[in-house]
Amino acid sequence: MPQDNAILLSTACFPPVQYFSKLVQFEKIYLEQFENFTKQTYRNRYEILGANGTIPLVVPVVKGRGRKIKIRDLKISYDTEWQRNHWRTIFSAYNSSPFFEFYKDDIQPFFEKSWKFLFDFNLEILEILCELLELEPNLVLTEDFEQVPESTLNFREAISPKKHRIESDPQFTQQPYTQVFHEKLRFVPNLSILDLLFNEGPNSLNVIEKSVQSN
Repeated sequence: MPQDNAILLSTACFPPVQYFSKLVQFEKIYLEQFENFTKQTYRNRYEILGANGTIPLVVPVVKGRGRKIKIRDLKISYDTEWQRNHWRTIFSAYNSSPFFEFYKDDIQPFFEKSWKFLFDFNLEILEILCELLELEPNLVLTEDFEQVPESTLNFREAISPKKHRIESDPQFTQQPYTQVFHEKLRFVPNLSILDLLFNEGPNSLNVIEKSVQSN
C-alpha cells in the first residue's frame, strides 16, 4: 500500500515493527546519515521480550571528546563483550520460538563479526532483515543534513523507546501476534523486528502490512 510520498528515518538497530511499517507504507525511504548522534534511541538499542518482560539491549559506542558526533562517524565500542551478551539474551528469549532455528544463521553473524561504524552495522542489519521479510524498500541515504524534499515526512525522532518522546502515529496500530511468553505476559507491541520474525516467520510481512492504518 505505498503512498506517493517519502519519509525520513533515522538509522536503527534491529528496528521495531513500527519502523518497518514505514518501509511498507512509503515509496521512498531517506535514511539520515548526517545528524548528530542522540542517546537513548533506537539508533543503538533495540528491545526484545524475555520471560519477565521487555529487555533493552544497547550497542555501546565510542564516546568522543566533543559532544556532537555525526551518526555516520560514530564508532562501535568493543570494550565489553556486548555481542556475546546480546546473543545469549536473544537465544534465551527465543530459542523455543517457532522460527528461531529458521532465522538464527542469518542473525547470529551480527554478534560474531566486528563493524567499525554503527551506521554501517545498522544498514547491513536492515538489508538482511528486508531480505528475510521479502521486502524491497527504496532506500536512499541523505547527502547532507536536512537536504531532502519538502514533501518528505520527518520521522527521525518519532519512533522512540522513550514513551514521552513518542510522536502520534495514526497510521500505525500494532497487529497482535502470538509471542513466546503469551501465556505469562500480555501482548507487548512494537518490539524489535526480531520478536516478530522469530514468532511469525514468513507471516511477518503480513503482520506488518496489517499494522499500517489507512487514512
